Amino acid sequence: MAGRNKKAAKASFQTFNVVYADDSLSSNRRVPAELLENPYGEDVMDLARLAIEKQDDEIAQRSGVRKPRIKSVKPV
Repeated sequence: MAGRNKKAAKASFQTFNVVYADDSLSSNRRVPAELLENPYGEDVMDLARLAIEKQDDEIAQRSGVRKPRIKSVKPV
């Protein structure tokens, strides 16, 4: 049997809706599940907010346009 294809492990994500200070909505923002696992007992929503803020910072560096502050984060 030559060249058997192995199935790639699927990355696990959780999606969130984000509302910004100007009441704009960003739907279905994906956060890797590994970033939401914390042995220190922090709230999952706080971890999701930090991950999304980091994503926004990376996007702002590339585009030069900053998003407003995050008002709320809710799981989808």
